[in-house]
Amino acid sequence: MPVINMTTGAGACPGCGTTTTSVRDAVPWCPGCEWNLDAYDPRRREREFGWTWVDRWTHRLAFRATGQQFRQLVGRPLGDGGSNRARTLTAVASLLLIAAVLALAVVGGWLIVAFPFPNLAILLGVAMVGLAVALRPRFGRVDPDLEVLSRDRAPELFGLIDEVAAAIGAPAPDVVGVDGDINAYANAVGLRRRRVLGLGLPLWGSLPAGERVALLGHELGHFVNGDPRRGLLTQPAFTMLASAADLFRPVRTTVGGGLVEMVGDALGRAFQWVVSRVLFGAHLALVIVALRDSQRAEYLADDLAARVAGTTAATNLLDALLAGESMALAVRVHARAGHGPDRWRSAFAEARAANTDRLPLLRQLSVRDEASLFAAHPPIGLRRRMLAGRPWQDPTVVVTPDRLERIDAELAGEYARFRRTVAWSG
Repeated sequence: MPVINMTTGAGACPGCGTTTTSVRDAVPWCPGCEWNLDAYDPRRREREFGWTWVDRWTHRLAFRATGQQFRQLVGRPLGDGGSNRARTLTAVASLLLIAAVLALAVVGGWLIVAFPFPNLAILLGVAMVGLAVALRPRFGRVDPDLEVLSRDRAPELFGLIDEVAAAIGAPAPDVVGVDGDINAYANAVGLRRRRVLGLGLPLWGSLPAGERVALLGHELGHFVNGDPRRGLLTQPAFTMLASAADLFRPVRTTVGGGLVEMVGDALGRAFQWVVSRVLFGAHLALVIVALRDSQRAEYLADDLAARVAGTTAATNLLDALLAGESMALAVRVHARAGHGPDRWRSAFAEARAANTDRLPLLRQLSVRDEASLFAAHPPIGLRRRMLAGRPWQDPTVVVTPDRLERIDAELAGEYARFRRTVAWSG
């Protein structure tokens, strides 16, 4: 992990008098009372709406909403409390959208068969059926880049996954695979909701045993934490309105032509723009509501990770995720030298130790940087505070060094394959 540039002495906090600080060239804030931590920092954020004043306003709104949700949940049960209304609204919206698409298909089909050919009604029916097909709900599929593993190929890894799933009361995944990303995910795909667990080998190989258990606990926790992004009745709300808005987005089709054609094209595009913006606005409103519940689900997944791996490993995992760029650098350097996960792990551990004193500031900065109305995850800094503020837990699943070696040995071929890709990425 490279040394993180840190500046202090930028001025005294008007709230408590503590000297303000900054890391990574961020707008200074007070590390004591967190004055100015809610500042909008356009140099460090991607534009969400394109207008600075709108992005500034939505950032402040997201910062406050995220903080309010944290204060409501800290020290309390993280189950369904306060999320039922959001989940019900999302499910109702999904059902209404599916019903509307079905109605389009049924009416369109009736227009096609109810009138003799040729007839303008048939053209309208074909258009309605085509629109229904374009707007149909999509329930996802297994990522083609995922290298799917079998139990015979990796019995130790599957055994650990089963053990962690049993410890948190989650079902085992139907599909387990690996890829070359510094990431991990759990998802449900298809109408049958097949459970998929994906492990990015650069992340998996860089973590010590306890943090790997925490990672599995968190990801498998998504199968039981009520996350609306994975539910059969709630997932369509996240995609269908956006697809409709994109479908109606105006595209210039008339080039040249007379005045009548130009006026007709302009009016048509104006109508499309209005419909597209209305649909997109409805999509944003629905997603903003639903993602509050997704953030609660993330807190619960972290708590499940602590239940199986212990609080220490779960909080250390969050600190590792906070250092994702440094992890990528460590993996890339040692992958180029031909080293495997044992060297990735030791190098990343050394780098983390060298920057221990700066971690509290990075956690605080994440609360500013990761605040967004469209974020499915709460800021890592708040996730860590949530865990640290809950009753301390000891691990229930412990992986010995020998078992860790056996798991990595099972994945030796996958490590070698993805190492060549990772070595020259970035």
